[in-house]
Amino acid sequence: MLRMHVFLVGMSGGGKTSLGRKAAANLNVRFLDTDQRVTEMMGMSVNEIYAAFGEDFFRNAESGVLIELAGEPPCIVSTGGGLPTVKENVQLMQNHGVIIHIDRPLDQILSDIKLDRRPTLKDGSYEDVIHEYNKHIGFYHACADYTLDNSLGFSVGVNNLTALIQKINQG
Repeated sequence: MLRMHVFLVGMSGGGKTSLGRKAAANLNVRFLDTDQRVTEMMGMSVNEIYAAFGEDFFRNAESGVLIELAGEPPCIVSTGGGLPTVKENVQLMQNHGVIIHIDRPLDQILSDIKLDRRPTLKDGSYEDVIHEYNKHIGFYHACADYTLDNSLGFSVGVNNLTALIQKINQG
């Protein structure tokens, strides 16, 4: 059982969901992905939501998910890449848990990112990924209580995240 929510922030392709899901399984705690929760609520994909309603609508829906989480038992939460760019979202996370920045080098993100799954990218190019990274990295650094280096591969990342959450939970 976690004492508080653990919010994972970082760039799309940084490992928030894959590491978070596996760490949650290792620790036998619930895992939630905010993007997935929004798509389930809307019955649409992230790309469809962006196309139909725009980014502001999506960010508001993410805020709604964070508000819901405040009343639920603590879990590990993978957040959308742009979620920490909204001040109110950061405040919600700070008030209800601890924030871990999953930090993965840009060259590694570029090597395996799925461009067609990134609705915030204007023309779906690597230049857009670089621009998004540069636009968001300061938000991740500013809000994070901890930073986890995810440059050494999945297994090391999972082990390090699991150990960090255990340490945080012991308080």
